[in-house]
Amino acid sequence: MKKGKTWPLVLVGLLFFNALLIGSLLGGALAATLNTINTENFTSFETALPTRILDVNGELITEFASDEKREIIALNKLPQHMIDALLTREDRIFYSHHGFSAKALTRAVLGVLTGNSLGGGSTLSQQIAGTLYCDRSEYSIKRKLKELWWAIQMERHYSKNEILELYLNKIYFGGGTYGVNAASKYYFGHSATAITPAEAAILVIQLSNPAFYNPFEYPNRAMARQKDVLDAMVQSNYITREEADKSFDNYWAEFDYTRTNSSAYAMRNDEAPWFSEYVRRELSDMLYGKEDIYTGGFTVNTSLNLSHQKAAQETMDNYIRTANRLYQRTMNAHEKDAFKNYIPLSELVSLVFNLPSMKVSEQRAQSSVLSQYRNEINPVVDVMSLMFGIEPLKTGIVNKGNALIKQNAERTTIEGTMIALENSTGYIDAMVGGSKYNQENQFIRAVQAKLQPGSTFKPLYYSAAIDTHEYTMTTIISDTPQVFYKEDNTPYIPQDFKGQWEGDVELWYALAHSMNVPSIKVLDGIGFDAAINRTSALLGIKPSEFDERNFLPVYPFGLGVCSVRPVEMAKAFATIANNGKEVTPIAILNVADKNGNVVINPERELRAAQVSKGKNIQILSPQTAFIMQELLKKTVESGTLRYGADWNSTYWTLGTRKGRNTKFDFTDKDGNKFRMPAAGKTGTTQNWADAWTLGFTPYYTAAFWFGFDRPGQSLGLSITGSTLAGVAWGDYMYEVNKDKPFKNFAESVPEGLIQLDVCSQSGGLLTPECGENKITAYYYPGTEPQEPCTKHANNTSANLGIYRLQREKIQAGYRFDIQKEDDSLSVNLDFLKSNVPSSELKNESSSDFDDTQIIQDREPDDFSNWLLQ
Repeated sequence: MKKGKTWPLVLVGLLFFNALLIGSLLGGALAATLNTINTENFTSFETALPTRILDVNGELITEFASDEKREIIALNKLPQHMIDALLTREDRIFYSHHGFSAKALTRAVLGVLTGNSLGGGSTLSQQIAGTLYCDRSEYSIKRKLKELWWAIQMERHYSKNEILELYLNKIYFGGGTYGVNAASKYYFGHSATAITPAEAAILVIQLSNPAFYNPFEYPNRAMARQKDVLDAMVQSNYITREEADKSFDNYWAEFDYTRTNSSAYAMRNDEAPWFSEYVRRELSDMLYGKEDIYTGGFTVNTSLNLSHQKAAQETMDNYIRTANRLYQRTMNAHEKDAFKNYIPLSELVSLVFNLPSMKVSEQRAQSSVLSQYRNEINPVVDVMSLMFGIEPLKTGIVNKGNALIKQNAERTTIEGTMIALENSTGYIDAMVGGSKYNQENQFIRAVQAKLQPGSTFKPLYYSAAIDTHEYTMTTIISDTPQVFYKEDNTPYIPQDFKGQWEGDVELWYALAHSMNVPSIKVLDGIGFDAAINRTSALLGIKPSEFDERNFLPVYPFGLGVCSVRPVEMAKAFATIANNGKEVTPIAILNVADKNGNVVINPERELRAAQVSKGKNIQILSPQTAFIMQELLKKTVESGTLRYGADWNSTYWTLGTRKGRNTKFDFTDKDGNKFRMPAAGKTGTTQNWADAWTLGFTPYYTAAFWFGFDRPGQSLGLSITGSTLAGVAWGDYMYEVNKDKPFKNFAESVPEGLIQLDVCSQSGGLLTPECGENKITAYYYPGTEPQEPCTKHANNTSANLGIYRLQREKIQAGYRFDIQKEDDSLSVNLDFLKSNVPSSELKNESSSDFDDTQIIQDREPDDFSNWLLQ
C-alpha cells in the first residue's frame, strides 16, 4: 500500500527534473544564439591569423595568409547554373527543408553503421553552420547535434537566399581560396560572373574534398565526377544535354594539364617559394578538415636551411640561364647550317625526282610565320584585348596563342631542379623546383617529375653486385662489344659513349667512367630480380608501382631507362652516404597552434617508425655502403665528376673565376687545410635528353637535373651530366660544406673488410713495377686478390710471399708494413759485347730516354670519354 502511494511522487519528480534539465539546455542554447542575426555579417570577416613557416634555425621563410583570397560577390551576380550545380551536388531540397533533412540524416547514419558510402547527411545550412560555429574536424554525435542546432537557428533568422549567399562567399574551395569568386579566379582565371556549367561543376566537387578532386593534380578523377554533376543537372532540367556536352568539351579542350595544385597567391614575400609551396601542399593534407592553414595562426618548423637555399637558388639561376644560352647558340648554328646546306639540296632532290615529301620550304615558311605570330603579334593582340575589354578576343585568340607559346617553350627551354638532403636526418636542406617560380610555373620537379635517371642509376644495383661477393672494386670486366639476348631471344646491343671501347677494366673504373657495357654485364651477372629489389629498396618505390615506373626485367633498366623522382634519387644516394641506413626525406618537423602547443609532430612520428624497423632500417650493410662510398669517390677523383669538382669548370661554364683547384679544399677554424671527402655519379640519358648529377659529402647529398619538360628534344653534346649538372653540383656543395669541419663517411674501416693496395689496371697485388698504377681497395674476406699483378711485373714469387706474410700478420691482429728492398742485384756484362774496354762503355740505364714519355695502356686523365658522360 505504501509502495503504491510513493511511485507517482517519484514519477512526478523525474518528469520535473527532466523538464528542468531540458529547459536549462534549451535556454542556454537560445541565449547563445540570441545575437546571431546581429553579429553575423557576411560581408565582413575576422582578421585571419597567418601561418608562419620557419627554417631549421628559426628564421622566417614566409607566411600563409588568406585575407586577400576572399572576394565577396552578391548572389544575383552569379550565373544561375552556378547555383543549380551547387544545389544538384549538395542539397537538392534546399528551398524546401528547414535546416535539415531527416531522410539525408537517416541515410548518413545507415552508411556509418554499414560501412558504406550512402551520401552525406548535411544540408547546405548545416555545412555553413558547421563552418561558422563548429570544429568540422571533430567526428562526433555532439558536433553533429551542435551543427544541427545552429542550422535551425540560421534558418529562423535568414532567408534561403541569404544563407546561400553566405555559403558561397564563406566556404572553402581549395587552393587557399574562400568563396566562389576567389575560387573562380584561381581555377579558371576569371570572375565567377563568367562561370560556365562545366566550371561550376568543377567548383562544387571541390567542396567534399578539394585535395582529392583537384583537377590539376587528378584531372581524370575530377573529370569523372564533373561529368556526374553535369548529367544530374541535365536530368533536373537545369541545362540541356547539348549545353552540358559543349561546356564539358570546351573546358577540357582548353585545360592546362601542366599546371599543378598550387596556392592562389604568389605576391607574398617568400625566401624559398618552391619549398614553401611544397610545405603548403603537405600541410594542407595534414590539416584537412581542421582549422585551415590560412587563418589558423600555426607555426610550422621545417627542415630548410635558408642560407643553403639561397646558395641553391643562385646556383640554379646561373646554370639554367647558361644552359639555355648554350642550347640556343647551338640550335641557331644548326638551323643556319640546315637553311644554307640541306634545305636547298632537299628542294633540288624533290624537284628532280618528284618527291613531294622532301620539299620542306612550305614547313619552313609555316614555322617562320608561327614564330613571328607568337613573338610579335600575339602580345600586341593581348594588350589590345585588355585595353578595350574585348573578352572574346582574349579567350578565343590570345589564350590559344599563349598556349602555343607555352608549348613551344616547353620543347625549347631547358628547365632544371635540385634537392639536397642532410644525410643523418633526412632533412630537406634546400629545394629548387624549376626556373622562375610564378603562377605558370609551379610544377615542383624535385618531388613531382618522373624522369629517366640515366647512368646515375648504376650505383644502386652495383651495391647488389658487391653483396654477392662475386664482384669487388677491382673485378676485371671487359669493355668490348657484346650481344645480350632478351627473353624472346631478340638481341640487345648496348653502346658505350661515342662507341669507344677500352678493353679490360676494373669495376671501379667502369663505374667512375660511366661505361655501359660493363654495367649491363654486372646487371646480367646479378640477375634482374636482385637489381630491381635493391634499387626499389633504396629509392623507396613499392612493387605496385613497378609497371608504371618501368622497373621491368629488361636490359635497358641497367642504363636507367625507368622513371624516378629526383627526391627518390637523393634518398638513395643519401642512404649510401649514411652508411647504408635508410634516409627518409622530411620537410615539416612539427606544427604548433597559435597558443604554442604542438599539434602535429611528423619528425617524432618518423623517428618512432624508424626505431620500430629495427635492423630492417639498414638497407645496405655498413661494409657494402663503405665500398660504394669508395667506388663513388673515384668518380670525383678521376672519373666523370672530376671536371665538375674543379674550379676551372665553373670558369669555363659561367666565365667567372670563383676559385682554383678542387672545390672540396677547405681550411678549418685553426687554419689547417683539408680536403672534404666527396663522392657521386653523373648521368646523361639517351639522345642527351637529361643531364644528371647525384653526389654527397659526409654531411649532405644533392641531386641536380637539367632537361626539358616535354620529352623529345636533345640538349646537345655540350650539355651533359658532367659538363653542366656536375659543375652546378660542385658549386653548390662547396657553399654548404665550406664552414663544416673535416669528417669521414665512417670513423674507421668497418669490421669485416680487408684493405689492400692493388694494381689499378690489373686488379692484382701491387708490385714495385706497377709504379703509380695503385689503388687502395676494400674487400670482403675471401674476395681479395690472391696473385700479384702480372701486367707490370714478373717477379711474382717474391711479391706473393710478402703478401701472404702480410695477410697472416693482419689476421693475427698485427698491422705493420714489410719493407722490401727496391735495389736489385745487378752485374754489368756490357764489356762482353765488344772489344771496347768496359771503362769506355756508356751505361744504357743513363741514356737520354725519358720514362715519363711512356704512354700507358689507359690514361686516367683522358678527357675523351668521361667528360661528356
